[in-house]
Amino acid sequence: MLRSGGAAGRFRLRIWSIRPMIRTLFWLLDELLTLYIWAVILAALFSMLASFGVLDTRNRVVWSIGDFLYRITEPALRPIRRILPSFGSIDISPLIVLLLLQAARMVLSSIYEALILGTLRPLL
Repeated sequence: MLRSGGAAGRFRLRIWSIRPMIRTLFWLLDELLTLYIWAVILAALFSMLASFGVLDTRNRVVWSIGDFLYRITEPALRPIRRILPSFGSIDISPLIVLLLLQAARMVLSSIYEALILGTLRPLL
């Protein structure tokens, strides 16, 4: 009876069976980062529109949306606001969070490629 690789063949089979789970996990993480990017953009737009008086925050629905966006994005924005100097009424912390989230997506993509290709070349 011919053996097809022994332990190395079984290891390759195990890796091939794990790849769909890895692909799904990385897809889910990328989608969560994308949703958070959109939440930061919407929170910044909402804040700007509310400060210019375009949105009436006394309206219960508008207030609920603003409160939800604030609660979702504030944990990421607060540490950056503490570090940044004050620019008056200009808040650039959402831009920095967006850059960091995009960098996280790029690193996640490199890790995914390294795991799928089996080499460290995409990480370098």
